Amino acid sequence: MGTGAGADPSGTGPLTPGGGPGWAKLAAALATEVPPAEIETIFLFRPIRRDGREWGTAVVTRRAPESGARLRVYTARYMLVIRGKERGDGRVAVEEVALTPAEVVERVMRETADRTGDAAPPVAVGPAVWYEG
Repeated sequence: MGTGAGADPSGTGPLTPGGGPGWAKLAAALATEVPPAEIETIFLFRPIRRDGREWGTAVVTRRAPESGARLRVYTARYMLVIRGKERGDGRVAVEEVALTPAEVVERVMRETADRTGDAAPPVAVGPAVWYEG
């Protein structure tokens, strides 16, 4: 499993969606819930750093053959301590949140930047960002 471009184990470099130790922990946890070969798209939100911690969120879509053209949607989040005695500690959570047509997921992801005030919508990447093969 790769951690993607922009990995920065020191926790002091630029914030790159999909790269770094927090994302690597999230990718490992996600792989226990969703087989990487079934992942359709990973939408990566810009990570946030504050008070010695880093938070990252991804929305992951998975093919659902039993549901026709619908996709299973998961929210995957991490929190990583990047400073202090507990540096490297953190937590991850993966939760299935929807079964929906692909068009709905695309529209919601585009509109997310407007709702959250972010300058850009989440970055859509394929599973190769985190997983080989």
